[in-house]
Amino acid sequence: MSPYLCSSAILWRKAEVSWKMSHALPLRREEARLLFQLSPNPSSQSFPTSSWMMASLAPLATSPGLEELTLEPAHLRPELLDACADLINQEWPRSRASRLHSLGQSSDAFPLCLALLGPPPAPGALPMVLGHSRLSRVVAHDHSLLVETVVVARALRGQGFGRRLMEATEAFAKARGFRRLHLTTHDKQHFYAHLGYEPGEPVQGITFRSSLSAAILQAFTQPANLPELKAPSPCRETMGTSSTSNSHARSHLSPAPPPPPPPLPAPLLSSPALSPIDSPEQSLVETPYRDIRGRPIFWMTKEI
Repeated sequence: MSPYLCSSAILWRKAEVSWKMSHALPLRREEARLLFQLSPNPSSQSFPTSSWMMASLAPLATSPGLEELTLEPAHLRPELLDACADLINQEWPRSRASRLHSLGQSSDAFPLCLALLGPPPAPGALPMVLGHSRLSRVVAHDHSLLVETVVVARALRGQGFGRRLMEATEAFAKARGFRRLHLTTHDKQHFYAHLGYEPGEPVQGITFRSSLSAAILQAFTQPANLPELKAPSPCRETMGTSSTSNSHARSHLSPAPPPPPPPLPAPLLSSPALSPIDSPEQSLVETPYRDIRGRPIFWMTKEI
C-alpha cells in the first residue's frame, strides 16, 4: 500500500472515531486499540487527535477483562477521587470542587461511594477508574439502600461493564446485611429489568451521615405540634387619659411571651417521593412519576 493510501486510511479511522465520540456512541475495543496503534503520537499527525478524546479512549484501548475488575469504597482510595470526579462529571457536569466534596463524604456509615477499578495500565501507575455507584440509607427501611450516580466510562458501554458494576454493588450491599436495593432511571429501565429489577414505589434516601435510626429521622420530617399561643388582652384606654396614667397601665400588663422555637430542620433527603400525576400504575414503558424538571422517572427495586 502506498504511503498516501496508508495516510488516508489513518485519517478516515480518526474521523470515524471522532464522529462517534462527539455523538457519545460506544466504540468497539478493536477500534480504540487500532487508533492507538496507528497514532501513538497524536501531535505528529496532520489530523491531530484531541487530548480529551485520547483520554476517553485510553480505558477502552487497554481495558481489562471483566474478571480483572474490582469494586472498592472511594474513601479508602483518596488518590482516585480526582479520576472519580472526572468520570461522573462527564455524565452530569458539575463544579469540580462540589463533586470532590460530595465524594469526600463517602464513609462506611453511608452514604458510600464505590469505584469500579481496572488494573493499572502500566507498572507503578494508579488503577483505572472505569465506573462508579453510590449507596445511601433509606428512610423507614433499615434493610434497604438507594443506588445512585451509576455511571460507566462512555467508551466501555455495551460490553458488560455496567452489569459487572451493578452485580458487584449488589454483592457489596448484601455482604453488609442489606436485603433490598432501590434506584431511579430516566431511560435505562430495560437494562435494569434484565438484571432482575422491577417497578417499585418511591423512597427517600438519606444523604448525610447520622447515628440516628431511620424512624427518628422520619419523625423529624413531620411538622412540629406547637401549642397555640393566646394574644394578650388589649389595654382599654379611654379618651382624655393622661400620659402618666397610660404608662402606669402599661406597666401592669403581663410581659409578652417569647417567640416559639423554630421547628427541627428536616433531614437532607435525596430522590424525593414524587406523587403520581395520573395513573398509579407503573411499567417499563410508562410511569406516573416525574422529577423536579418534569421528566419521567422510573422507580425500580430488587431483593438481593
